[in-house]
This record gives sequence, structure tokens and C-alpha cells, in this order.
Amino acid sequence: MADAVAPGDSAAARAGAFLTIDLGAVQANYRRLEQELGGVACAGAVKADAYGLGMGRVAPVLAAAGARCFFVALPDEGMALRQILAESVPDAEIFVLNGPMRGAEADYLAHDLIPVLNSLGDLDHWHAVAARESRPLAAVLHLDTGMSRLGLPRNELDVVAADHGRLEGLELRYVLSHLACADDAANPMNARQLEDFRTALARLPPAPASLANSSGIFLGADYHFDLGRPGAALYGVNPTPGQANPMRQVVRLQGKILQVREIDAPQAVGYGATHRVSRPTRLATVAVGYADGYLRSFSNQGIGRIGGVQVSVVGRVSMDLVTFDISAAPAESARPGATIDLLGPDLDVDELGRRGGTIGYEILTALGHRYHRAYLGG
Repeated sequence: MADAVAPGDSAAARAGAFLTIDLGAVQANYRRLEQELGGVACAGAVKADAYGLGMGRVAPVLAAAGARCFFVALPDEGMALRQILAESVPDAEIFVLNGPMRGAEADYLAHDLIPVLNSLGDLDHWHAVAARESRPLAAVLHLDTGMSRLGLPRNELDVVAADHGRLEGLELRYVLSHLACADDAANPMNARQLEDFRTALARLPPAPASLANSSGIFLGADYHFDLGRPGAALYGVNPTPGQANPMRQVVRLQGKILQVREIDAPQAVGYGATHRVSRPTRLATVAVGYADGYLRSFSNQGIGRIGGVQVSVVGRVSMDLVTFDISAAPAESARPGATIDLLGPDLDVDELGRRGGTIGYEILTALGHRYHRAYLGG
């Protein structure tokens, strides 16, 4: 990924860190997932502001790559997306995963948002809306095959399977379910969910089906059905943990060094004095903290890179600042105004998540709004 830190404007000069988002990599990742699906349609999940990377910039790039189906979590996200795509893809299908919010029916209809029906209550509610509108309304039926989260559980599926009339007045675009353990290809729960989903589909009126999320796409053609629903893989998260990442890296985060100093034993670093040095140590204080989504759990755990050298977080991450031991870094690289890579070519979101006791998904969606953002391509 090209170095995007070229502070030629005052906004960049004022920033404490630089976030570069490679839209060309997002598009390449979409095409790679589409290739893996082998002719099955590929959607794009752009919920949570496209996993923190900016739905307004990401969604048009996915549309340009051929995406026509998009998944969001909330109707407000769907309304914003409809406006973003109004000119380029006016017929895009926008599915709202959290279902039809009571009292917001007019917004779904006005913006052509398709709710995912997650319970008999959702189904009956949307059926009633269709009756009031005197026309069929599009919907997606979600079946719970093991997540125990959203989706019709087996007893509610039994009700619908026994009375297909509960679906009258609805145009089922898809019947979907969600894999719980797709990122662990050897987990037997994947096969159980696949079998349960197939059994459930056989009990319902014919409709297109969707099961595979990012990792599910790599479980093979049996999981593909009629629509793949990648999310995190689009943004560089590895959908095949334990194997080489088939996705291109999308984000680079560079924190600006504010101050360099040398300390010696027995001095300590940061709140709580959780790190004490045992020898002469050179420190760099960087203008990033947990207010920017650089998690407090990176305290004494995180790493960065500067001048080709790995450097470690020492002491606690505070709200606006983090401190690195840069003793091994070249002095010419580690100076005030220079930057440390917090995410980049040699440090991806999955590794950073592991060091913070979390996952790449959280790293992306936590990215703050104080960074100076630059977009490449798109």
C-alpha cells in the first residue's frame, strides 16, 4: 500500500494519525470472493459504516465491481445507503438484518428497504403491513440453525412449515441462515447447520437461499446456495484463520510521534506505572489513544513498525496517547513528526486484534474519527 502521509494541507498537519483506506483493495477482495463463489451472486455487507471504513466511499466501489445486494443492520443505514447509490445503482437491493423496526414502516417503504424477518412476530407484522399496502412486500426469512441469536427457532419454523399461508402477501427474496463457526473449517457444527438449513428449506415454499458469510464462502460450494454474504473479508480480515490470508490488506494506520525521550531504570511509563524500564530506553509518545479506537487492551501488548523495525507499546494506552519503546529503531526514523505504523503492510488487523485479545472486526469498527482519512482508488 502506498505511503499516503503527505501533509500538504492544514487538516493533515493538524492530525495526530493518518488512516489510509485502499478502495482498490476492497474491490479486488470483492472480485476474489466472487471468484470463490463460482458464479453464485455476491452481496456486500456495509453495516456499521462499512465496518468503520466509510459506507459513502466503500459502497460505490462495491457497486462498480458488480454488487447489487447490500446488507445493513439498521434502517438508518439502509436509508443512507439508498441515497449513496441513488444514481449509480437505483435498483440495488438493500436488506436490513435487524428486521422491521416497529413504527418505522413508512421509512422502509419509502426507501425500498427489505427487512430480514427474524421471528414469527416479524413475519406477522410485515404480513400486516403488506395487507395495509394491498400489495406484496419483499422480505427475507431468517432461520436459526444454531446461533440462538436472531432467526426463527425450530418451533417457529414448524408453525410456518405447517401453514404456508403465513407467507402470503410476502415476496421472499431469500431464506437465509448464519453460520456460527465458519472460521473453523473443521468444526462439525458447520455440517450440522448445513444439514439443518437444507432440511428447513425443503419444508418451505421454494425461494433463493443464502448461508455463507465471509468464511462460509471458503467452506466450499455446498455452502454457497444462491447468494454469498461477505463482510469482514471485503475489508481485509482473514476468512481462513490458520492459513494465508486470500484477501488484500485494505487499511494502513500511522500515528504521529509527538515527543521522543530517553529514560533509565527505575523509571516507569504511563498510568499505573505498569511498565518499568531496566536499562536506558528511548521512548516515542504517539498521538493515538483509546478515544481513537486504539484499544486500552493494547497496553503493554501492542506493536508497531518504524524504519523496518518492530517496536512495542509500553505502559498503558491512555485516551489520546500511547508510548512505544523505540530503542531499536533508527534515530533518523524515530523523531517528532515522523510516524509509526500501527496497522500496515507488516501488521494486519487480525494480528493487532490477537494482541488486544479481540478480533479484526472490532479493530476495524473501532477506528475513530479523529484520524486524517485518505482513500486510494475508487
